[in-house]
Amino acid sequence: MSAPRRPGSSLRLLFDRVAERIDRAVGWHRLPLPLGLAVLIGLRDRLRDRNLHDTSGRPAIDPPPVGPPQAWHATARTPDGTYNDLARPAMGMAGARFGRNVPLDHTHPETLPELLEPSPREISRAVLTRREFQPATSVNALVAAWLQFMIRDWFSHGEGPRDGAWTIPLADDDPWPEPPMTVLRTRPDPTRPPGALGRPATWANTQSHWWDASQVYGTNAEEQRLARSGHDGKLRLTPDGLIPYPTGEGSPARMPGFWLGLAMMQTLFAREHNAICDRLRAEYPSWDDDDLFGRARLINAALIAKIHTVEWTPAVISHPTTRYAMRANWWGLTGERLYRLFGRISDSEIISGIPGSPTRHHGVPFAITEEFVAVYRMHPLVPDHYAVRAAADDRLIEELTFRDIAGPAAIQITEKLAMTDLLYSFGTAHPGLVTLRNFPRFLQEFERPDGRRMDLAAVDILRTRELGVPRYNEFRRLLGLRPAGDFDDLTEDRADAAELRRLYRGDIESVDLMVGMYAEPRPAGFAFSDTAFRIFILMASRRLNSDRFFTTAYTPQVYTRAGLDWINDNTMATVLLRHHPHLRSSMHAVTNAFEPWRRSTS
Repeated sequence: MSAPRRPGSSLRLLFDRVAERIDRAVGWHRLPLPLGLAVLIGLRDRLRDRNLHDTSGRPAIDPPPVGPPQAWHATARTPDGTYNDLARPAMGMAGARFGRNVPLDHTHPETLPELLEPSPREISRAVLTRREFQPATSVNALVAAWLQFMIRDWFSHGEGPRDGAWTIPLADDDPWPEPPMTVLRTRPDPTRPPGALGRPATWANTQSHWWDASQVYGTNAEEQRLARSGHDGKLRLTPDGLIPYPTGEGSPARMPGFWLGLAMMQTLFAREHNAICDRLRAEYPSWDDDDLFGRARLINAALIAKIHTVEWTPAVISHPTTRYAMRANWWGLTGERLYRLFGRISDSEIISGIPGSPTRHHGVPFAITEEFVAVYRMHPLVPDHYAVRAAADDRLIEELTFRDIAGPAAIQITEKLAMTDLLYSFGTAHPGLVTLRNFPRFLQEFERPDGRRMDLAAVDILRTRELGVPRYNEFRRLLGLRPAGDFDDLTEDRADAAELRRLYRGDIESVDLMVGMYAEPRPAGFAFSDTAFRIFILMASRRLNSDRFFTTAYTPQVYTRAGLDWINDNTMATVLLRHHPHLRSSMHAVTNAFEPWRRSTS
């Protein structure tokens, strides 16, 4: 079903329409801060009205099973995401379908031959290949590690079938070692009836849709059992404070997308979970292992969500208006200081922030969307080369390529090199800009742990087409944005415009979403596009609005007073320094841990 128009006053509807017109005429980022904030609030309302669409009500078979309700569901997250909404326990669970941010009659999965036109591989080689690293100098490389850490929590389409792979023909001068290039199809939706006709085509998320730190705790009961120590609510760690990743075919380190940055973040927040358990055990000595684990997970997940909202996002979209707006998502327009003095002074999310406000689904059951997945294809953030330096004196320890830190090799690096030095090395280096000609070369010739080769840039383009996400201009229209009139309108770089015109045979309407987002001019302070930001305006708040544990259950009765204080009082910097105090001299001058750190001296 499509999103119904939400009821609202005539004044609100007028305000939202005016905000959209001002944005189209001037651009929110060119306005003074108060007016820019007002426009963003109006744009979010418009997106909530028009860009939330449900796929769960379409015909389905064999939905993921939901167990009977338990008393503990009221105060703890389940392994698979069930019972977040107590009235609709399957909402957002692992195995549930992805939703959409565009109307369902616009979600046309492309078929052959259009699916391969223009060739994703040709686009990758011509306008995406990184020939010279373009850094995002306002942030450090931890932003790339953090993003993969978040994605591992939010979504995965799962492993595609081995038969019927897409075949991409290659040019005569293409150096690909095993022509033709093949790409596994996306895993079919197991809940879709065989032979079902009509739209929309649907796919299912193997992860829990909720912001529940499943990348630390697992997505099912067995994964959670393996992660837990069974004592004092804590997670398993080695004596050296590392996660004891299992070996063999089922190891997380052998799954696509695993690399050193992800291992670093998973380890850091496994340690943070155990620190929270120590705090809770001191406060509530009668609690058993399950009590401590459940509350510590709630607290850790909320702290991760807070860090992403008020630190990571303002760092990568470092415009004065967005910095203020993201903090307001958490603390409200009245700000953190007033919140700490008086708590919530209003039910309004605008005044007092989303945490603790009423739960709101805005007329559509909660789900991560295919469009959200598409705009998070930000592989240019990842550098190709890594200089590991000592936190104590900046001494060069080892130079690595991405190949050296991907897959099972990442575990070997964490066992060989000190985690403090690895974090310092990321904190003092830059990620890449999300722009044309900045895709990591290693990921264009990536060999997966299972031996399959892939050009991830070409795969990203193919996936977006395959999953029925509209191409760039149509995507912008459906979000209320002005489409690019021609290639010179799309990008300020005349050489890029000419090359894109050649690749797309002069048809601006056929430009892929990812390519258009990489090409378009960015607002000041942004490491990625304004088009992608429109999905963030909508979904960044929705992931909090719909989650009971960030809204009606965000209370001392559920989290404990000590738990809420832990969330309020901690930041990415305090987490890093709690577990790696030797980073203090490098971090003492930064106000946001995702900004570049000071280099150490001997």
